[in-house]
Amino acid sequence: MDWLRDAHAMEAQAETMLKAQSERIKHYPELETRVAEHLKETQAQAKLIEECITRRGGSVPSMKDAAGRMMATFQGLGGAMMSDEVVKGVAISYTFEHMECATYRTLIAAADVVGDQETKAVCERILPEEEAMARWLQDHQASLVRAFLSRDEAPDTTSKR
Repeated sequence: MDWLRDAHAMEAQAETMLKAQSERIKHYPELETRVAEHLKETQAQAKLIEECITRRGGSVPSMKDAAGRMMATFQGLGGAMMSDEVVKGVAISYTFEHMECATYRTLIAAADVVGDQETKAVCERILPEEEAMARWLQDHQASLVRAFLSRDEAPDTTSKR
């Protein structure tokens, strides 16, 4: 149950991060589109995890969720002050996606051990979405860096976002 609550808080943090990022990447439309898609996935994932928690007789941890959202907010504020926000944002997002993948793999194994096939199936449904986002970030990192550097060299353009 603690790991499910942690996963729900992690998704709350991801939602806050993705919302903040999506508001600040207008000059990178491909990234903006993918972040918007993953934001919808993230919101659905949080609901699925909440259903697992409720089904198992628990409640959603509002303090953990609030702490995750607060961490994401501070991260977003820090990013807004960087001159290369979009580049660092992609790197941070890539790292976060891998943490999410590891979390869902842990939950799949734990659910299997305790015989909770519904939770296992939910986590097996979520994991490929997290892996796909991590892969997308990896596959597009170089082109995003090139776009950033191109914008950074051009006069009268904004590159960081």
